[in-house]
Amino acid sequence: MLGVWAMTGHGALAAPYAAYLMDARTGETLFSQNADTPLAPASLTKMMTLYITFTEIEAGHLSLDSMITVSRNAANQAPSRLGLKAGQKIALRYLIRAAAVKSANDAAAAIGDAIAGSPEKWGARMTSMGKRLGMTHSTFKNSNGLPAKGHLSTAHDMSILGRHLFYDFPQYYNIFSRRTTDAGMATVANTNRKFLDNYEGADGIKTGYTDAAGFNLTASAERNGVRLIATVFGGTSTDMRNKKMRELLDLGFAKAKAGVQIVKPMPADPEIAAPGAALVAAVEEGQLDESLPEVSNGAGKTLRLNLALTISPRPQARPGAAAPLI
Repeated sequence: MLGVWAMTGHGALAAPYAAYLMDARTGETLFSQNADTPLAPASLTKMMTLYITFTEIEAGHLSLDSMITVSRNAANQAPSRLGLKAGQKIALRYLIRAAAVKSANDAAAAIGDAIAGSPEKWGARMTSMGKRLGMTHSTFKNSNGLPAKGHLSTAHDMSILGRHLFYDFPQYYNIFSRRTTDAGMATVANTNRKFLDNYEGADGIKTGYTDAAGFNLTASAERNGVRLIATVFGGTSTDMRNKKMRELLDLGFAKAKAGVQIVKPMPADPEIAAPGAALVAAVEEGQLDESLPEVSNGAGKTLRLNLALTISPRPQARPGAAAPLI
């Protein structure tokens, strides 16, 4: 049963529970519980940091090989961390991998600070982007979801964001299903690997945890042409959160109709996101292989705080590849 959690296993008051399930093909709501109640999203926040980063890459403002100068703020972030040092230079692709797979707070902060110049400006940009995507109950204060007053989102909004990540940027979506990846300084493991390994068809997206939030997860799965996206807030443990997610997705696969025509969401910037949208079919048919070699195109660029970004070449796919590789 998809009930509300009120207490943890130790009798302590649990974080508020919320759940949302959608048919990703159409955006239709299949289940909703407290789904529009603003709650602490924890590291689900990084989905928005990555969405804006992908937008910047597709606009030609950055490349995967752009060199980011790590800010002092980023270097001082609490765990989970990649271990970045202030003043260090590191390729954007490694920061993306660390933020998406390991959920590294310092990597996400380094991205936001480099692009926007400060956590405050980045949070404002995230909030603005959310409104453009239809995330009407989300306010962001930082890049990574560490506790901050007023930093809130909803299960519904995070599911909307997950749907946009899949349809707007399918060429990058395989990052969310990698069990491990090279983050430059270390090989890092996926915080969501337990769910990915134990639910048929699961291919993303992002975990989150803080004391205030509980155990959160936005997940995606596809079976026989039916694609679902769901979000759980307020899990009392990883195992209990994953159990609730399995129940949600099982419900979705039982309710969703086969052969439904796909109605893609409108991207925040159609001109930027359109090149990626053409690759959705390839992702759904399994033609983009997450095991393909991770390559560099050599188009490096160094970014510094508070400086305007200049045009940098878009990442180029290696010969024979269907899409750029993160």
